[in-house]
Amino acid sequence: MTMTEPVRATAACVDFITNVRWSSVPPDAATLAKRCVIDGLGVVLAGSTTQGSTILRDHVRRSDGASEATVFGPEIFRASAGAAGLLNGASGHAMDWDDTQLSTTADRIFGLLTHPTVPPLAAALAVGERLRVSGEQFLEAFLTGFEVECKISEAIHPNHYKKGFHSSGTVGTFGAAVTTAKLLRLDAVATAHTLAIAASMASGIRVNFGTMTKPLHVGRATQNGIMAAELAAGGFTGGRDGLDGPWGFFQVFSHDGGFDPERIIGKLGNPYTIVSPGVSIKPYPCGVLGHPSMDAMRALVIAHDVQPSQIRAIRLRAGSNILNPLRYKIAQSELEAKFCPAFMLSAIALRRKAGIHEFTDEFVRSAPVQEMMARCENILDKEIEAKGFEKIRSTVEVDLEDGRTLVQAADERYRGGPDRPFTREELHGKFTECAELVLPADAMAEALRMVESLEQVSDITALVQVLATRAARPVGAGTAR
Repeated sequence: MTMTEPVRATAACVDFITNVRWSSVPPDAATLAKRCVIDGLGVVLAGSTTQGSTILRDHVRRSDGASEATVFGPEIFRASAGAAGLLNGASGHAMDWDDTQLSTTADRIFGLLTHPTVPPLAAALAVGERLRVSGEQFLEAFLTGFEVECKISEAIHPNHYKKGFHSSGTVGTFGAAVTTAKLLRLDAVATAHTLAIAASMASGIRVNFGTMTKPLHVGRATQNGIMAAELAAGGFTGGRDGLDGPWGFFQVFSHDGGFDPERIIGKLGNPYTIVSPGVSIKPYPCGVLGHPSMDAMRALVIAHDVQPSQIRAIRLRAGSNILNPLRYKIAQSELEAKFCPAFMLSAIALRRKAGIHEFTDEFVRSAPVQEMMARCENILDKEIEAKGFEKIRSTVEVDLEDGRTLVQAADERYRGGPDRPFTREELHGKFTECAELVLPADAMAEALRMVESLEQVSDITALVQVLATRAARPVGAGTAR
């Protein structure tokens, strides 16, 4: 986009936000939205048990005395809608288990666009509870925020991410802001102000990957998005062209010319990103860019019955789109392990799985894991690099002590993606694995039932109450990890 082009993206977003209705949403988009809500609620509940979420809750409880919305987790309490959005949003990204937006072309780096569900979901929960909206209103607002967030992320030039911005923090702010604006039923003028205010509040940089601050980006995106819309509802003003022009979000945050208008103008809801190219629901609680390699490693060790003592060396061949973000050579904590290929492959080699119980400081720092990680090597593969970045491509090679080398290429149609989506049972299984850290079995079952028929729920507080059910037993070992 040149600086002389007319303002268009902001107006397109405002028009879509103010006019879209749940009744006009295609059935496949509606179904997928509810699947993302199920997955998002699960990771919020699981993430609430992490140490970072505990520290953040303690901080908020010292300063926020409001009682507008529920904070979920092992300690149920109420706070302002913004604070609840902050805490639930941060919990939703704490385990790095939330879904991932797919890219449409090779220059848009797969997996590095945004994690789309949590900011609009956490905002819809907090503001929806305060307003006691219906399930249909909740879904309408959630999907609208989700769609605008994804289209902004797809449109902005990829230098936004390459230069160090964390799009789940920056673009996620718009997801939460749009969802809140929709729930507040803002008119076109106030909605435009919302986008501009959100643009000034968007933040998050990648230096904090592998630390508690990465999920804080998503929590702040939720909180800031809620605040932007609430301010606009009260008459607070922002620029009329928050996304466009030389000083708008696209230009300022991309450093290289702004955005591609054709990726957002006329494309909002046409089709919905949740449908095409779709999103991936994560099978592992770590960076999605490592998932196909982990599945390849698992297939290899199972097919050949490889025991840890047989492994002399492990090589991961991949492109820069995988090796740059997954930046830790040897992990020293479970947070670093989420961005460490050596740990991802070592966990699979040692236990043939990598779930909540593997992503702990104790397991990461254990002698067997540290020794196995030392045998791992990452190699930038020029042939893989040349194929582009719209898919996750890699090859795992394992050298055995008997002299054999086993090779397994990762399947580009990885588990959880649109080409190999979770079955209903797999989705429910992941939700249960997450939610059982804080909820009793009957509450988990009721939550799943309610979300799958959420259009029929007259007051979203009914779902909130189920999610806030206290477990009849002490919270499990995942608490404050």
